Amino acid sequence: MEEEFNGVEQVQQNESRIERDDILTMKDELVAAKEELSFVKEELRKAKESSDNNLNKLKYMVADFDNYRKQMDKQVASKIEESKAELMLRFLNIRDDYVRAVEIAKQSKAELVVVEGLEGILKNFDHLLKSEGVIDIETLETPFDPNVHDAISFSYHDDLPESTVTDEIRKGYMLDNKVLRPSLVEISKKIVKNTVNDTEKAEKGTDN
Repeated sequence: MEEEFNGVEQVQQNESRIERDDILTMKDELVAAKEELSFVKEELRKAKESSDNNLNKLKYMVADFDNYRKQMDKQVASKIEESKAELMLRFLNIRDDYVRAVEIAKQSKAELVVVEGLEGILKNFDHLLKSEGVIDIETLETPFDPNVHDAISFSYHDDLPESTVTDEIRKGYMLDNKVLRPSLVEISKKIVKNTVNDTEKAEKGTDN
């Protein structure tokens, strides 16, 4: 009987030892699993950080390229505008020559066919300039505007406001809301009366 009891106790001790060993093994495995999980999390964090850095670099590269493209577009557009303005100015100079030719032809009483031919060429020039956005600058009887007018002479007028454009010496033009060529104009000045001399003359007349 005692031997049976000792055998049962031995079995129980063996089972307890096995359970302790299993628990220790499980604890070791759990610690290892936690360490593995921490390692995986750290690797994921590093991978995400690297991915974010690469994404930011890519964004900066895209932004830099976009700014470069916009700058190049502006430079190209500006160069096209400058070239167009230069070309239109050449056309205007040629047009001025034809205007003078028409005036000379009329003054010299040239044949009508010659005058009409020159005027036809002028109309073609005007049509071309208008189609390219070139428009006249208003001048006559308008207030002098230094932004679009160049005053090269003046005349006295008592019936006009000071600095009113009284004559257009050379026509001016705008292109795309910018001054292509300013108008050369004559402006008005008020007649200044010498009130001091008038007063002295009046006083002398009274004394006499």
